[in-house]
This record gives sequence, C-alpha cells and structure tokens, in this order.
Amino acid sequence: MTIANWQRRMPRILFVCFAAFAVFAVACDSKPTEPVSTYTPELLPIPAGLEKLEPMAIPSSNPMTQEKVALGRQLFFDKRLSVDGSRSCYSCHVCEKGLTDGLPKAIGAGNKQLTRSSPTLWNIGYHKELYWDGRSKSLEAQGKAAWQGGNMGAKDHEAEIVAKINAVAGYKAQFQKVFGKDADADNIFQAVAAYERTIVNGNDETPFDRWQVKGDQSAVSDQVKRGYDVFKSANCNKCHDGHLFTDMQFHNVGIGMDAEPDKLDKGRVAALKDLKDDDPEKVKWTGAFKTPTLRDVAKSAPYFHDGSAATLEEAVEIMTGGGKPNKFLDKANLKKANLTKAQKEDLIAFLKSLSTDKCNVTEPKLP
Repeated sequence: MTIANWQRRMPRILFVCFAAFAVFAVACDSKPTEPVSTYTPELLPIPAGLEKLEPMAIPSSNPMTQEKVALGRQLFFDKRLSVDGSRSCYSCHVCEKGLTDGLPKAIGAGNKQLTRSSPTLWNIGYHKELYWDGRSKSLEAQGKAAWQGGNMGAKDHEAEIVAKINAVAGYKAQFQKVFGKDADADNIFQAVAAYERTIVNGNDETPFDRWQVKGDQSAVSDQVKRGYDVFKSANCNKCHDGHLFTDMQFHNVGIGMDAEPDKLDKGRVAALKDLKDDDPEKVKWTGAFKTPTLRDVAKSAPYFHDGSAATLEEAVEIMTGGGKPNKFLDKANLKKANLTKAQKEDLIAFLKSLSTDKCNVTEPKLP
C-alpha cells in the first residue's frame, strides 16, 4: 500500500476500528480483553495480478460487511463449533503448512482419519466448485458440510452446538448486529465464508509475486527464473495456469488408481451422480481430482488428494513423468517432460518461490 493510499483510507480505517470497538463493548460481559472485532482486512482484496480475473462471486444472500468478516474470523478459529471441542476450521488450514494441515489425510472430530487430504484455502473465494471432487458449489455449503460431517462431527449435535454459541454473550450480540437474529446453522457459515473470501494471495506475499507482479528483478535468483521457464516449457502451466496456478478443472493423473476396486476413490465421477454407465463423461471423470493451486506448495506436503507423495521432489517426479498409467489417465493434458536433473532442480526452486511469507490468517481473541 502506498503512503498516499494509506492517507486516503485512514479516516475509514479509524471509523471501522472505532465501530468495531463499540460492538465489542456491548458484546463482551467478561473482564476486558483485546477487542474481538478490530480485524480490518479489505472486504474484497484484489492484489495486483488478480485484477484481470473474473471478479470473485459474492452471493447476493450473503453480502460482505466488515462486521461479518470479523465475526467469521472468530468462528473460523473456534473449536467450540466441533462436537468434542477438538477442532476448528483452522485446524485443517494452518499458515505454516500452506493453509493445509500437513497430514496425508485430514483428521476429524474424535481423532478419526478422513478419506482425503486437506486442500489449501489460498484464494478460495475465486473457486466455484469446492472439495477435491467439486461436489460443493459455495463456501457457505462447503463449510456447513464440513461442520456436519467428519471434520467437526456436528451432524447429530447441531442444536446443542448452536445453543453453545448463542450462550456466549459476545457472539450473541454480534449475530444480532450482523444478521438481526441469533446464530443458527446457516448464518454461522455465512460469516465463516465471508471471512474465507478475504484469504487472498498474489500481490507481494511471495518472491515470485515481487518479481513478476512488482517487477523486482532481485526478488528471485537466476535459478528461479530458469525454473519458471522450465515450468512453462514442460507445459505445467497447462493445468496450473494463471495467477491462481490452477485451472480449477478435474484431471486423472493416476494417483490412487492402483487401489483395490472396492477401495478406489473415484473422484469427480462420484460427485456427478446422474451419469449413466455408458456416458462418455463417466470415463473422463473417473479418478479425476481438482487441480490444486501451487501457491505455498513448498509448505503443503504431503501432496495429492491422498497425501501419497511425501515430498515436493516426489510430486514433481510423478507429474513431469506423465502421471501414473491407468486407463482413465488424462493424456490430453498430461505428457512426460524429458527434464534433466538440473532442470528439475530449477523447477523446484521456482515452486519454492511461490511460498507465502505474509500469511494473513491470524487468530483473534475469541468471545
């Protein structure tokens, strides 16, 4: 942010901070703590480089407000939403792990292992289909489903968890201010979704951005620059394209396809339940999973939907090798790249330049 921009926005920022403090004063009935609603991210952050993207879609039923974002941030970190008080949204999306949990497969309520790894949340507001198989069409629906399902185990305990939230004076006052009513199973995740839409990356948070977006030639090494050329020449950007480094499409790259038939994760095709057996789309989507973003990829090991690649080097070896053979392999988009050892090292250096050093997902004081 330039000094001029900061000066122009200072009156608004001061006003928001004052208003947030007022909400806190009414909402909190315990001894004084740090105000819970002073977090003031941009409502619709559009870093340089993202401005050419299709605008982030905000549901008309869930408009963004500063107060809603602040409320959602608290809920995102609050383990009281889980059935056993052990998990929050942040538990699966931590900064130091590239907004994943660093596990091969996610761990849910009751310490139960789930079936897939936790995907990163960077720039998640730009995604129209969520989960590895794209079965959810909105952040609101995805958040509620994760809450009800294995992640937080709330399915048979929704009423008591919601009652617990409404019993917190600080939350009760905020929900009344933001939604005009108490918390319920829907508006909790409207607030969480509003906060998640502010988790944006792509301006100067990475060395790559400072080089490509800001034009600072000294931000990366010559090896990174060579690696970016390798990335493009090997057609990695065919699927990991644009400033988001994902086409948001679904591809079979062979991961997990050697499993026993009764244990096979069929991916996208399982989410398209209306497909008939003779539908050619069924072949296209069998074993297909969403292209993950490469932002912060060096921190988000292990890799793929099943966490089967332990290191970035292993993942690069698989993908530059053309994936793992199977009859559903996406050969149109995935081809072997004959890279030397030095080229692979350059490619990995480039991927590491996408690491975020300014993670803005920070924990607030909870009411």
